[in-house]
Amino acid sequence: MHNWRIKLSLFLNYFVFAILLNSVGTVILQVQNNFGVSQSNAAYLDPFKDLSIAIVSFLISSFIARIGYKVAMQIALGFISVVCIIVPTFPSFPSALLLFAATGSSFALIKMSVYSTIGLVTRDEKEHISLMNFIESFFMVGILTGYFIFSYFVDSKNTASTSWFRVYYLLGGISLLAFILLWTAKLDESSSKNNQPESLVDDFKEMIRLLVTPLVLIFICCAFFYVLIEQSIMNWLPTFNNKVLLLPAALSIQMASILAGSTALGRFLAGLILKRLNWLAVLVSCLAIAALLVINAIPLAKNVDGHAVTGWGNAPLAAFIFPLIGFVIAPVYPAINSVILSTLPVKKHGFMSGLIIIFSALGGTTGSIITGNIFQHYGGQNAFYFSLIPITILIVALIFFKRVQSKYKSAL
Repeated sequence: MHNWRIKLSLFLNYFVFAILLNSVGTVILQVQNNFGVSQSNAAYLDPFKDLSIAIVSFLISSFIARIGYKVAMQIALGFISVVCIIVPTFPSFPSALLLFAATGSSFALIKMSVYSTIGLVTRDEKEHISLMNFIESFFMVGILTGYFIFSYFVDSKNTASTSWFRVYYLLGGISLLAFILLWTAKLDESSSKNNQPESLVDDFKEMIRLLVTPLVLIFICCAFFYVLIEQSIMNWLPTFNNKVLLLPAALSIQMASILAGSTALGRFLAGLILKRLNWLAVLVSCLAIAALLVINAIPLAKNVDGHAVTGWGNAPLAAFIFPLIGFVIAPVYPAINSVILSTLPVKKHGFMSGLIIIFSALGGTTGSIITGNIFQHYGGQNAFYFSLIPITILIVALIFFKRVQSKYKSAL
């Protein structure tokens, strides 16, 4: 396989950070149970993650190509390995906040590097879209795996137990293994360094010029609202399972894995389908189905009768049906990211990757905070009905994105 070692490294790096980043939903539930944190306050775990991603991306994206994508990934993996070993010694809500700040800062380097590296190891737009979807599907496999790893460490019988913090020793070890694999991989980054601006100030100006182009502005709108939808559901699904569907804590975390599993499958299949079909038609169809699923699945939560749930076998139907929304929204994010990156010259991929990360992070933070507040004041069902608004906005934005992208490509 062409560049197989570096591609394998990209998959593993994303896998590790998928578990770390998307433990937010689990930790939101656990800090409520362990430390009496309110739902609106627990929602701020996500901003600690996402704002650190946005800030580091803003500071670094304009010159990450100068650092080198491989070196940047090594820095991130080494740093988070150390943090994961230290944090379990001090189990508390502030420790969780600091952990996610460190995770977000590290992931900013990882994601910018991974997205930029894809352009170096693929030959054309279709191969780019395919690899992007496969890598993003593996990210969802990491999330799926994380739910089961965390649920193993959660003590449902003793809600005050902080034993789940020990999971970070394991994750620190996996991060260290990812660092070693990356160390042995080779990556030719020469094309990303050609014709770069002469100074850091010029780098920053180049990124700002890219930001204000119509193509990028419309893309940013698409990315922002997609991540708002995804993170509002993903971060609050374990709490929805526990507080609304009345599942035990460990089972609530396990069953949230259905969302990750369905998303992984959706992205894997999209990696095959989008090689052959028009991406706009696929994505708009998926979002329309997602809206119908929300309208039809959420009312099932009203039928919960309050009987004791002991496992997957007697869990309510809503716990199985609603998370399937992951399958239909799955192709959107990797597809639009691939479209914007494959449309732009390779030398701009570092800048663009930084902008993707910044506005994705802001979308995730916005979605989590809004959903947490709706959840606390108006209930979990209304919190998830909220997703219909950004779904509608995203469909309209995608149509405009396709039009502007076609004009941009024809002008080249």
